[in-house]
Amino acid sequence: MTPTVLALNLALSFASLASLALSLDRHHRDAFLARVPRTRARALRLAGWAGIGLSLAAAVALEGWNFGPVQWVGGLTGAALAVVALLSYRPRWLRPAALLALPLALLALPFALRG
Repeated sequence: MTPTVLALNLALSFASLASLALSLDRHHRDAFLARVPRTRARALRLAGWAGIGLSLAAAVALEGWNFGPVQWVGGLTGAALAVVALLSYRPRWLRPAALLALPLALLALPFALRG
């Protein structure tokens, strides 16, 4: 297990789970003070599930089938805890944090590929 692969997995998982959370009307209202439009909710769900699939693919490609899925589940768990904490205490910070996680994942990608 390399720390850069874990960082990549955490960043992708966090952005994906935040997208899924913001597709729900209650969390979207807490973060944006407005109801979620149906088309945006559908796009957020699609982006969230695609990101979760991408994080699994990255974990398996970089760590193999022996350890990749284990690391993926751990990354999902850590990311879920962070999303829940932000939704509970600072819901308006969720969108900027998720948007920050994507460049961090891109930054970790070359280091993860090297290791």
